[in-house]
Amino acid sequence: LAGTVPEEEQCTVERVDASLTYSLFLQRFAFSRPVILGGVTDNSAFRALCTREKLLAAFGPFPVRLSTANTYSYRKVDVPFQEYVEHLLKPQDPARLGSDTLYFFGDNNFTEWGPLFQHYVPPPFRIPGTSPAYSFGIAGGAGRGMEVGLGWHWGVSQHQPPTPTAGSGSGVPFHWHGPGFSEVIFGRKRWFLYPPDKTPHFHPNETTLAWLQHTYPTLPLAQRPLECTLHPGEVLYFPDRWWHATLNLDTSVFISTFLG
Repeated sequence: LAGTVPEEEQCTVERVDASLTYSLFLQRFAFSRPVILGGVTDNSAFRALCTREKLLAAFGPFPVRLSTANTYSYRKVDVPFQEYVEHLLKPQDPARLGSDTLYFFGDNNFTEWGPLFQHYVPPPFRIPGTSPAYSFGIAGGAGRGMEVGLGWHWGVSQHQPPTPTAGSGSGVPFHWHGPGFSEVIFGRKRWFLYPPDKTPHFHPNETTLAWLQHTYPTLPLAQRPLECTLHPGEVLYFPDRWWHATLNLDTSVFISTFLG
């Protein structure tokens, strides 16, 4: 695995704090542009339940459904959660195609995972006429995820400064869907976003890492996406049909609230 995966030089997504009112959210962001919300919820209790040790104890033998990390995610594979954590959760191989990379996000069995989700405090804002649905995931990255025997560890070194290490980040390439929120519980997740009328140049079977290494440096400034790195406790809102791709800079635990 070659190189490091840094944060962006400058975050170009607006950040707001808990003083943002619901009416201002609807007026300024809900239908027009992404925004990062800071301090709007306290998920420390949920975070305490999402350490590697706690999740393996609660869900180790249960099957989880993995998707391929390409734009259309055609292939699904079921494996025990413990096998995913101990054998499949690792940094992205830069030479591996998205169709050959398995990724745990969504497809959660709510009979099994529902009790955990009951401890999650979702963002306080909604889009009129929509209902929330959760998708939970864990993916390998390149920074504070520490290899401990087999598998990668998270939830033990959050007070250390985020320092990228040799390796590379997993993630999902450009795609779009309805509006929603995404919160990082552990780790860091770098986001790239384009508005609906600005289709990014990418190959649907190319990983985000390959796109960042090969396509991103060739883009004129005017053609670069909005981008920012989410840290634990921050929530990104993305509007309907906005293109987005993600890159996990560390072994990351994250949850999205889709508004359908």
